Amino acid sequence: MITRPKPEEYNPYYAKYVGMVPDDSPLLVLNRLKESSYRLFNELSDDKAHFAYADGKWTVKEVLGHIIDAERTFGYRLFSFSRDYAELPSFDQNVYVSNGNFNSRTIQNLASEFRTTRESNIYLIESLTDEQLDRKGVASGNEVTVRALIYMLIGHELHHLSVLNERYFS
Repeated sequence: MITRPKPEEYNPYYAKYVGMVPDDSPLLVLNRLKESSYRLFNELSDDKAHFAYADGKWTVKEVLGHIIDAERTFGYRLFSFSRDYAELPSFDQNVYVSNGNFNSRTIQNLASEFRTTRESNIYLIESLTDEQLDRKGVASGNEVTVRALIYMLIGHELHHLSVLNERYFS
């Protein structure tokens, strides 16, 4: 069973993400979000997918692209730290998004990529032992457990879905 991480298992910056995760099983939440987020994005029109709520802000496609980038990054960190202690660099989300060419793709293609990437991470997380969940590594200069990364992954998506609902879809 994947229990909620203790505050000392992650950088305090991520407390808001960890705190957003419901008390259900993280695997249940990941599976639910995989399907609900896929449906949300897959059903958007091209006009809605190209919308940005202000100049200089990401479009809906770019937000989804960022969620995919983070899904891959958290997944790699989970994989690495569950196998052995490692120190991994941070990533500049703005550089990644600007180089991601997300606006040139269909929202349906991005939604499918999200679902596939999430599915891969779910398989990885399902395979982890209790010992592996407790393992640590360094990401962006901060020590973090594998368990905390799972909660951060979920909370990160929930945060961006909240922003989308408040600023893009209202």
